[in-house]
Amino acid sequence: MGTLPNDTVTALLLNWRGGDKAALDRLIPIVYAELRRVARARLRAERGHSLEPTALVHEVYLRLVDLDRMTVNNRTHFFALAARLMRQVLVDHARRRQAQKRGSGVTMVGVDEVSAATRTSMVDVLALDEALRELAVFDERSCRVVELRYFAGLNIDETAEAIEISTATVEREWTVAKAWLLKRLSA
Repeated sequence: MGTLPNDTVTALLLNWRGGDKAALDRLIPIVYAELRRVARARLRAERGHSLEPTALVHEVYLRLVDLDRMTVNNRTHFFALAARLMRQVLVDHARRRQAQKRGSGVTMVGVDEVSAATRTSMVDVLALDEALRELAVFDERSCRVVELRYFAGLNIDETAEAIEISTATVEREWTVAKAWLLKRLSA
């Protein structure tokens, strides 16, 4: 995830959690470049998307501002939350576009990290969201692993820290979830 000043990020997160809304305003410039990098990677994987990385990051920020006190303890947990919000923004955007086109088009997103075998395959972001919802029903933790790895761009160690499990467990669940998603999305 790059090198961010962890002490500063953690302190600002703790202040935000304690009710200091201005702490989020001070935090965003520190993590902005990393959020843009993640947003760029997600949008680069999409075909014909009208959303820009800056707009995606700004929408995530607006949703963060609307949240009340949170249990966000450190930088990794913050990026986990940002990943979930980024997923919601992308899905909401895809739904709006699909409604505007009355079903004539769908937003496509690359699943190169989900499918090592098909590096260039594209999948409908709404289908991916639906598949992740199904996965969460029977394996919430695997869904979180996918969300953190795919949407937040966290590595194995960062994902393990965010979910508070071992790296071996993350690797195992990532492998199983990728295979399940590949099968589910190619059906």
